[in-house]
Amino acid sequence: MQVCIQSVGLVGPGLDGWACARSIFAGQDLYRLKPTPQLIPDILASTERRRSSDVARLAIAAAQEALRSSGLAGDQVATVFTSSDGDGRITDQICAALARLEREISPTSFHNSVHNAPAGYWSIATGSQLASTNVCAYDLSFAAGLLEAAAQTIVEHQPVMLIASDLPFPVPLHAFRPVEHSFAAAILMTPSAAKTSLMRWDIGFEPSRPATSYPEELPRSLYSNPAARCLPLLATLARGKTETVSLDYLDDDRSLVISCEPVV
Repeated sequence: MQVCIQSVGLVGPGLDGWACARSIFAGQDLYRLKPTPQLIPDILASTERRRSSDVARLAIAAAQEALRSSGLAGDQVATVFTSSDGDGRITDQICAALARLEREISPTSFHNSVHNAPAGYWSIATGSQLASTNVCAYDLSFAAGLLEAAAQTIVEHQPVMLIASDLPFPVPLHAFRPVEHSFAAAILMTPSAAKTSLMRWDIGFEPSRPATSYPEELPRSLYSNPAARCLPLLATLARGKTETVSLDYLDDDRSLVISCEPVV
């Protein structure tokens, strides 16, 4: 499957937007570890800002950056949201409520506990009536989302944005799912190249090969976030060179391989 990359959005520790990350990956700036910024996307109306969860705001902040850089309107872009764990804080709140005698769960928490809650907020914010798909495949959620988004881009012949996001769990759940940092990335794909396209990706399967290493500039603690498995691809995108990136997938016999080349 061949798609073109139109724009990127990103939020992570020491990675405050795609322009910041791009300069680090390209060797133009030094990386400095800082907490992931707590962004409140202004694309959300005030009611949705109050009701939305941490993971929804994180995902939408990345998606908003990618959309604004793309030259497209929100109602022109289908979406694929992917997350391994959803919002760990909401999961913790619900588990704590169920452990009490009253077992009273906040309606807002219940609403935000489902994986398609960020997609709902996004569609309200953009007025989009195009398809929105949610994908979850544990640690391989980004790779599964990439396949889904690329397939939709080609089959429907329309722009599709992939949004990957994951957060740390609070104690005590953190002991069972030790994600250290919040991270989200959005990648907007198109079926054909435009003058402003960043790169062309050819996506397919090959016999098992080692996964591409993470960028050396980044702390190893970030690797625990499943959404951050996109970082080898984004580093290649930032360098703008012809390279091949390999990602682990669902079995040991095949790898998801992305051949990346600049759009000429």
